[in-house]
Amino acid sequence: MRKAAATNGRIDKRQAILDAAFVVFARRGYGQACVQEIADEAGVAKPTVYNHLNDKETLFRHAVEAVADAIGGQCLEALSPLRATDASLPAALEDSALRLLRIHAGERARSLRSLTYAQLPVFPDLIDTVHDRTSRLLVEALSDRLARHMLAGRLRTVDPALAAEQFLALLTGPLETRTGTRKPTPSQLRALAEAAVDTFLRAYGTDT
Repeated sequence: MRKAAATNGRIDKRQAILDAAFVVFARRGYGQACVQEIADEAGVAKPTVYNHLNDKETLFRHAVEAVADAIGGQCLEALSPLRATDASLPAALEDSALRLLRIHAGERARSLRSLTYAQLPVFPDLIDTVHDRTSRLLVEALSDRLARHMLAGRLRTVDPALAAEQFLALLTGPLETRTGTRKPTPSQLRALAEAAVDTFLRAYGTDT
C-alpha cells in the first residue's frame, strides 16, 4: 500500500515538473529557460527536477511529448460523436469539428505549435515527434470513423485517409487565416465548424 502511494506520488511529481517545464519553455524558449525557474514553477527543489529528468534537453523533450500526448488524447475524444453510425451525421460532424477547433485554438496547442517551430534549428526531429502524437494520430482515427460511415452508405466510398485530411484542412486552414494570432471567439469557431461540415458533405455526402 505504501509502495503504491509512493509510486503514485513520484508519478504526480514528475507530471507537475513536466507541466511546469512546458510553461517555462513556452514562455522563455529553450535557450533562455533555466532549470531553477522550472523547479520554482513546479514548487520543488532543483535537485528534484534532476532526480526525475536527467538534464535540460531530456526535460524539454519529455515536456513537449507529454503535452503532445495530452492534446492527441483530447483530439481522439473529440471524435466520439462519430462513433455511432445511426445518429445524424451532419450533427456528429459539427460536434466533432467544434471540439477539434476548440482544442486547436486552445492555449496549450498554440504554445506547442509555436515552441516546436521555434526550436527547429536546435531540435529538427521534434516536429515529427509532435506530428506523430497529434496530427497523424488524429488522421488515422478520423479515417477509421469516416470509413465506418462510408460502409454504412452515409458518405461516398473514397480513400478515408484523404477525406480525413481534407476535413481537417477545412477546419485548421480557415482558423489560421481568419484569426491569426488572435484568440477566436466561440461564435467564430462555431461558424468555422458549420462551414467546414457543409463543404465536406457537399463533396463526400450521399442522399442516405
